[in-house]
Amino acid sequence: MGDRKQAGDQEFQAFVIGRWPRLMRTAFLLAGEQHAAEDLVQSTLERVYVAWRRVGAADDPEAYVRRVLINTHARRHRRKLREFLAPKDDSGIAPEVPDTGDRIAQAEDRGVLLQALAQLPPRQRQAVVLRYWEDLTETQTAEAMGCSVGAVKSNAAKGIAKLRGIPELTDMATYGGRK
Repeated sequence: MGDRKQAGDQEFQAFVIGRWPRLMRTAFLLAGEQHAAEDLVQSTLERVYVAWRRVGAADDPEAYVRRVLINTHARRHRRKLREFLAPKDDSGIAPEVPDTGDRIAQAEDRGVLLQALAQLPPRQRQAVVLRYWEDLTETQTAEAMGCSVGAVKSNAAKGIAKLRGIPELTDMATYGGRK
């Protein structure tokens, strides 16, 4: 029994090490603050660890963990009426290192994008982040959000439409982030 538990712990540890940056990025985009994102990922991983035998045996453990992350965030959001995507004092926060080839992460003015995301309602923000930042399919996004593909399409379309209406983002897209 001990060997099986140890093997499961090692498998869980390898999963966490491999997925930590992506989980943190998604959590940051959903929660808006570095510390809140870290708490969200930790809470998610606590829940997942308890059920790791079932999660590790799933067809797509990453999708399962993503769903737990979204549900944990939704529960917190229901209790907390307001979230902020821009910390009041970011002097002590280590900057996120962009993935190679992640053009959004390499944009000069990510603050504008984060403030724009903060203006979206939670479901639209989730749909936009999962579809366009995490590059999930509509089906994967629907599974992560616990809704239909139609709801994902609707929320993503409404979110993108709102983002297109923000002049600062339009300027960034038009002028490549430079004026």
